[in-house]
Amino acid sequence: MQIERTKDEVIFRLPADIGIEDLQALIDFYEYTQITKKSKATQQDVDDLVKEVKKGRWDRTRSKLNL
Repeated sequence: MQIERTKDEVIFRLPADIGIEDLQALIDFYEYTQITKKSKATQQDVDDLVKEVKKGRWDRTRSKLNL
């Protein structure tokens, strides 16, 4: 892999045999870092959100199973 920086862009040169899944993983990671670096969320905020989402998911599953 080679990385080249010009005045207007950064160019990544990757082997032609790199898998599409690997390329997508690189793009996904880059997008994730761009989004999260702007976030002001704390770890507690994230933990609370995860807890809320899991609870909502369990409530929906329980109602489908008639428990």
